[in-house]
Amino acid sequence: MSRPLHRRHFLTALGAGAAGIAAAPFVSTARAEETITWKMVTSWPKNFPALGTGANDFAKRIGELSGGRMRVDVYGAGELVPALEVFDAVSSGTAQMGHSASYYWRGKVPAAQMFTAVPFGMTTQETNSWLYQGEGQALWDALYAKYNLKPFAVGNTGTQMAGWFKREINSLEDMQGLKLRLPGLAGEAMNGIGVTTLNMPGGEIFTSMQTGVLDAADWVGPYNDLAFGLHQVADYYYTSAWNEPSAILEGTVNLDAWQALPDDLKVVVTEAARSANLAMIDEFTLRNAEALKTLVDDHGVKLRQFPDEVIEALYASSQEVLAKQTEADEDSRRILESYRDFQSLVRPFSDVGEFAYLKTRELVSG
Repeated sequence: MSRPLHRRHFLTALGAGAAGIAAAPFVSTARAEETITWKMVTSWPKNFPALGTGANDFAKRIGELSGGRMRVDVYGAGELVPALEVFDAVSSGTAQMGHSASYYWRGKVPAAQMFTAVPFGMTTQETNSWLYQGEGQALWDALYAKYNLKPFAVGNTGTQMAGWFKREINSLEDMQGLKLRLPGLAGEAMNGIGVTTLNMPGGEIFTSMQTGVLDAADWVGPYNDLAFGLHQVADYYYTSAWNEPSAILEGTVNLDAWQALPDDLKVVVTEAARSANLAMIDEFTLRNAEALKTLVDDHGVKLRQFPDEVIEALYASSQEVLAKQTEADEDSRRILESYRDFQSLVRPFSDVGEFAYLKTRELVSG
């Protein structure tokens, strides 16, 4: 009996040693003068709930996991560069890092939109699996390398709401001529059914709704929408989550700065991004639930779903938008092909697993 016991002790010691080796990159022996200091510019108001604080969290994790060898100073939208100039600022090296959403860059990089959200696409869990277990990250790396950038998923809002509307939508006709803030592929799909869409920073939405520049607006979900006070400028909140079933927040690193990092600090940034990604998902799950209750119970917000004919029209328009983009852009074709293949692979289990459970839960608990 003693020999297996000794062997067990040996394996335990070996495991502890291996764990120590694995953790080694996160332990700093560097002197203070060796600290690497980077700037991170964001598309969010400074310290804005979840999005802005998510960028702060990412920076904090890098500092802690590096043992102080790296420090990242975070700048909100407009502090160093405007909200929608993060991509160019990091690409050029004005800042070493950025935190934003890739569909803001559709005018520069059409394929980038697919690394935020695809209408009628994958859930957050499915999307993360495509990035981490499928081809997603490699395709994203290849696309952004052309612009001197290294991308990461650094947060996800989860399923987003369809937006705030000043008047109720009872038919497809009611959508005609509406002025709607909605970026990305979903915005193009809305254009296809007679809506006029605009892309603007979140900080401009409230005033634009208040002054009539907008009739409706998509932002994120209950937590962030409540923070902007959007319930004060629109009565109807649409839950038909077709536009962003999952919405990745991207971290970008200037590729020259990335390549200059020691290998262990590359691991630090990579793992900080992954843990910050999960942390934001966890936060939104709780905070959206709390905020939705506040919006409905305390502010009398009216939850609605689009009529079936609107959803059907949006699906058809989405497919047309994607078809046109992939015909015109090889990067888009390659990325969407991978995305769809992965969705086809994982959807059957999602349907018999999570979706089936949610229907079962609804049946017994109401």
